[in-house]
Amino acid sequence: MKNILLTAGIAMGLLACESSQQKTGSSDTAQTGDSSQSTSAINSALAKDTGWVSLFDGQSLKGWHSYGQTSPSSRWDVDSSAIHLNSSAKDASVHGNDDLLSDDEYENFDLKLDWKISKAGNSGIIFLVHEDTIKYKDTYQTGLEMQVLDNEGHPDRKLPSHRAGSLYDLIKAKEGAVKPWGEWNHAEIKLDNGKLDLYLNDVNVVSTTMWDDNWKKMVGKSKFKEWPEFGTFKKGHIALQDHGNDVWYKNIMIKKL
Repeated sequence: MKNILLTAGIAMGLLACESSQQKTGSSDTAQTGDSSQSTSAINSALAKDTGWVSLFDGQSLKGWHSYGQTSPSSRWDVDSSAIHLNSSAKDASVHGNDDLLSDDEYENFDLKLDWKISKAGNSGIIFLVHEDTIKYKDTYQTGLEMQVLDNEGHPDRKLPSHRAGSLYDLIKAKEGAVKPWGEWNHAEIKLDNGKLDLYLNDVNVVSTTMWDDNWKKMVGKSKFKEWPEFGTFKKGHIALQDHGNDVWYKNIMIKKL
């Protein structure tokens, strides 16, 4: 009799435990469902309002012009869905400067793009360019440059602040982030009220603050000291540099901050 009662008690306990687990499982499922739906709604909202704008349609040079000109020079073309500087093309520029500029100017922004350099090649992403060809012959007399370089083959590799990813001639980039010539590198330039960060392949390679006393001292020790207005403009064009070597740029996106 005792055995029968014990067996019945165990059976009833197991049934109660199973019932409790079923209720708990049902509750967990409902909570997980609510969380998933909430996350999905947030991601959907962000996707609709990112603020990112494409500066290159992958097919044409619409939205770009060469420095001091109304259209791109013949040295720039579109190759395999990328903006390409063709070093073998004849220089058709009246001013002798074929850097490619965005038609629009930007102040606080986040710029993302991919670049690929040729063997022993040199180029650059220049920003805050003030386009006044009467006062300034070249884009780099006003704009700052994130260096694009074959670190293994170009002579500029000998100077730390001239290597790929560096804020050219001002701050050397953190080493080890760049990929070799012929491979795509992902670059990002983020400027927000003077706080400047450069990223190369998702590594923060340069971080600084513009326009304060330390900035002025740094510029005063660089090759740019001969141009008093270098790095002083807080709004300007984005420029892709023609340094005479083949280079490719694609996936060019910008977001105003």
